[in-house]
Amino acid sequence: MLTTKQNFLETIHGGNPDRFVNQYEYLQLVGTPISANQPRPKKGGEPVMDAWGVTRSFPENVPGPFPVHTPEKIVIKDIENWRDYVKVPSVKFDDDAWGPFIEMANKVDKNEKFVAVMEAPGIFEQSHYLCEIQNTLMYFYTNPDELKEVYEMITDYEYAMAEEICSHLHPDAVFHHDDWGSQQSTFISPDMFREFIKPCYEKVYGYYKQHGVELIVHHSDSYAATLVPDMIDMGIDVWQGVMRTNNIKDLIDKYGGKISFMGGIDSASVDHDGWSREEIIREVRRSCDEFGSKYYIPCTSQGGPDSVYPGVYQVVSEEIDNYSKEYFK
Repeated sequence: MLTTKQNFLETIHGGNPDRFVNQYEYLQLVGTPISANQPRPKKGGEPVMDAWGVTRSFPENVPGPFPVHTPEKIVIKDIENWRDYVKVPSVKFDDDAWGPFIEMANKVDKNEKFVAVMEAPGIFEQSHYLCEIQNTLMYFYTNPDELKEVYEMITDYEYAMAEEICSHLHPDAVFHHDDWGSQQSTFISPDMFREFIKPCYEKVYGYYKQHGVELIVHHSDSYAATLVPDMIDMGIDVWQGVMRTNNIKDLIDKYGGKISFMGGIDSASVDHDGWSREEIIREVRRSCDEFGSKYYIPCTSQGGPDSVYPGVYQVVSEEIDNYSKEYFK
């Protein structure tokens, strides 16, 4: 029987896995003092202002915290003078602060799992956290020069963070969030993405790859099929959160071997009030039968090993294991 890590590598390289990779089993997420010192709202609790000055809330029955964008809470109130509003958080922490996280990483069995850091929000998300989503989308047209400056500032922050993470923690993998679209379309055209966003990730992901990170897993639970060639250029190894609206089978046939796809079980189809094991069994089997075992990892589309409704993630994992026993006889 292959180890968890070996089975994952067989899957993304189009080899001979002996079972389906089960959701996030191949990643061991380890924190950093950078993320640990970022104020975060509690689920169902009061809104909290983070280190960027963004106020976020975490309502019940949603996947994660969201920015609060009432007019007085929007950070960048004037894009032409954005520097007057933004204070970039520090990524510098002393060795004592890094110690517990280094210890945690050192305890991971690297024969079984990749030591991974998680970064969220992503570069595009951080821009609309600061500016508000509708404003940001308009700025691509009305204030492209200023918006590019904002992206340069966010990229410099992520690059500095990458330097600290690689020099202290030496992770094997990075699990990075950045939603690039709705369920039906990308937020901006592929050409605009290539002009504004792609260079940012080529710089940040390029740094990680040049400093010992083997695996880039990028989360975007959205339509982003038109951006897959750019994901490959940026160094993404696994697109996590890929939803069924992306025609996953066609993507596997076209791009398998250059990138792998993790998702195929849209969270909304199983992770809801009144969920049942029966519908999870149906969705797990459908996805595995439809997309196969090469370049595909069955997983809910949510960006982490969890679910909105208690028990859903665990039951999805159980049923993936159960179906593996039949599929790989």
